Amino acid sequence: MTVLQCSGCSASFALYPPRYKCEKCGGLLGYTYDFERLKEIEFTGPITFWKFKPLLPEVRSTVTMGEGGTPLHKAGRLAKKIGLNVVYLKDETRNPTNSFRDRSAALMVSNALDLKYGTVICASNGNMGASLAAYCAKSGLNCHVIVPEAVDMGKLAQMLIYDAVIEEHGEIVDETNKRAESLTKETGWYQATAEFNPLVIEAQKTIAYEVAEQFGVPDWFVVSMGSGGTIYSIWKGFKELQALGNVDALPRMVGVQASGCASIVEAHLKNESKPVAIPKPSTHALGILVGNPLNGRWALQAIKESGGVATTVLDSEIFTAEQEIARLEGIFAEPASSAAIAALKKLVSQGVIAEEDKVVCLITGSGLKATDVLQALAKKRKTAVVGLELSTKEKILRILSQKDVYGYDLWKKFGKTMTRAAIYQHLNNLSKRGLVVSYKKEGRKYFKVTKRGKRVLHAADELKLLL
Repeated sequence: MTVLQCSGCSASFALYPPRYKCEKCGGLLGYTYDFERLKEIEFTGPITFWKFKPLLPEVRSTVTMGEGGTPLHKAGRLAKKIGLNVVYLKDETRNPTNSFRDRSAALMVSNALDLKYGTVICASNGNMGASLAAYCAKSGLNCHVIVPEAVDMGKLAQMLIYDAVIEEHGEIVDETNKRAESLTKETGWYQATAEFNPLVIEAQKTIAYEVAEQFGVPDWFVVSMGSGGTIYSIWKGFKELQALGNVDALPRMVGVQASGCASIVEAHLKNESKPVAIPKPSTHALGILVGNPLNGRWALQAIKESGGVATTVLDSEIFTAEQEIARLEGIFAEPASSAAIAALKKLVSQGVIAEEDKVVCLITGSGLKATDVLQALAKKRKTAVVGLELSTKEKILRILSQKDVYGYDLWKKFGKTMTRAAIYQHLNNLSKRGLVVSYKKEGRKYFKVTKRGKRVLHAADELKLLL
């Protein structure tokens, strides 16, 4: 038997339509199950989202685009760089619309069809809106997405191409959520906002089910937090597996937030049971840009129950981690999930996570959706193309400003990424301009930077300060 139950007063409600708040005490509602009965069920065959249908609230319709069954990559090169033996990346970018929200969209749209709704509404700053728009398009439902001013253009483009009706309201998703809640009361549309529909938690818990089948139970599971629902989903999934007798241990959960909007982390550090409101939250990782996390209580519960930790990372650390994941493991992760890798590096350096610990990090969505990152990379690429020759000469001057070097050694310092002939050509050009001079020593031709060359480097530094 499945029950929609209040986490505060334990009051029970009808399964459908889904609702998130207890009418009696205002507590959060979630689905509970009769695990003794479910122990009799055996799961066989390939891993897909709908494989776990018996462990989800009952739906008659099954809308699918091939969601779930995403890879669990062993990140050997990344692990070595961080200083760990075992790191796995649960790659949710491999879902149909390139994010973990496809799991939730599949379950909610199936439920909306069961209940004979014609229009689905959600507030979203990106992935959920894109996912719902796609699944509604497949199912013939109307999709109304309310977005804040701060939204990734790549995700907005997905909503538009799937023919969703887009409404902009508020600066960040906190304000957008309020608009979606009031509009649902006015129109009677199906409420599919992640924070307002408990089916989202149920759909996302299947990530834990899959990891358990693919690997087992890690020592640590690292998850970025916006509203807090995702980390709780995964914790709930592992606890249910334990109740079913499928696993013996549970992971310690790591919740990560950007330093500019760390309401859940602040509450955890102060040992409080609800998030600390952030009046003006800020981060370039728009997927986790939330000031008042509506599922924050559940996130705090997951961290505390698991004996886990909560930590913050800077935007600069997030962007660095994003590049490292791509360069070392070939996965282009969105900033929101790259924060998990940035936090992992931090916790290893602090000695919180040990070298022998086994870690899984959740990669929630694709970096191709993130506008800021694409713009930064495009700018970097343009600069590289336009100023390649200049940057090479600048690198040579900087190397020579440290100590005199002969040609072959200079070539090695460049990592042998260009021919020795090209290196000598740059040296000759610099010499003609009076920026370097050469001299003989022990049978080798050494090069040294001149005073004029040092002035050029100083001017370059001054110019960069203006950019």
